[in-house]
Amino acid sequence: MGYNRFMKNNDPRVNENLAELAFALSRTNDAGLVESFLRCLLTPAETADIAARWALVKALERKVPQREIARDLGISLCKITRGSRELKKPNSGFQRLLAVMNGQK
Repeated sequence: MGYNRFMKNNDPRVNENLAELAFALSRTNDAGLVESFLRCLLTPAETADIAARWALVKALERKVPQREIARDLGISLCKITRGSRELKKPNSGFQRLLAVMNGQK
């Protein structure tokens, strides 16, 4: 079973491995270790994509207009709309992580 098949079939291993990674990352207080791990795990293109998506979330939080975000980050309006929808969900992961970043809990 190849990687794409693994992801397409919603194999339970996806949830299992994602939960395991989340647990491991939550256990470290070493931002340098997490960054190093992410750079080892992801290709340069995936790293840039994730960084752009996080920049998108922060821009949405600052109420930057979506078209400006698209122009500045080179992100499609579809991704921005999805990010905006996720950010608006009650108790969303985006809101919770932004609160952590802003020193709230």
